[in-house]
Amino acid sequence: MERINKLFTIGQFAALHGINKKTLMWYDEIGLFRPASLDPSNGYRLYSYRQSAALETILLLRELDVSLEEIRAFLAERSAGGLEKLLGEKIGELDGRIAHLRSVRAALDKRREDVRSLRVLDLSRIELVELPERALITVDIGRDASFDRQVELIVAETKKYQLRRLHDAVYGTMISVESLERGDFEDYSKLFIEIPGTAKRAGQYTRPGGQWVRTFYQGPWNEMARRYGEIFAFLQGQGLEPYGWAYETIVNESVAQGEEDAVVRIEAPVGRA
Repeated sequence: MERINKLFTIGQFAALHGINKKTLMWYDEIGLFRPASLDPSNGYRLYSYRQSAALETILLLRELDVSLEEIRAFLAERSAGGLEKLLGEKIGELDGRIAHLRSVRAALDKRREDVRSLRVLDLSRIELVELPERALITVDIGRDASFDRQVELIVAETKKYQLRRLHDAVYGTMISVESLERGDFEDYSKLFIEIPGTAKRAGQYTRPGGQWVRTFYQGPWNEMARRYGEIFAFLQGQGLEPYGWAYETIVNESVAQGEEDAVVRIEAPVGRA
């Protein structure tokens, strides 16, 4: 019983709970958690061991980002049901933050691997790869759409999917194979956005799975036509031809110093000629 009835100074009680005594002073000043009594000889705050449970509850709720007003309301009418409800709400919010952090971690891992692969990337290589079917969001753009307008369109679409950051998605431009074949290398008519983990919705575009050609290009934009010529020559030698759309994505956007420093991944589905 001696320990239960013992009174602690503010410094002792703060040390017991691993906090700064200024926190206890502030809680007292705002009326959230008051001392058990004041020392009659000097007016110093004194705390009872019996107050520990209440303080630990406050500290737990503060760690869960419960507002002071919510804590004050709970302490005014403390009950097991009230605490269960409050903790349930905060656990749900915490689970959401944990899921987001896991998503951020996965994105960082992928970004690190992408950057690592850039250091050994063979820009001269043209290869055939197998790619899965993917659901994309596509935005129609006019030939004369400014870069600012393209950004506006992308942002508007990503907001529909509650995307936290644009870099959580893969995005780029689309040019039809038909335009490429007739030599119109500036006929970009669509933007595409792929949001990982999003189930296909009505109105989304399905990018076909199967065999694709993939290569990279770095240099002046007005010379990219030469790279497409090399792609067509490579495919002709394989008895293949592209169809549908070619997809261009800048893969080093976060480290590119300028336009000519950008590395563009070019991909297109292919079939037998």
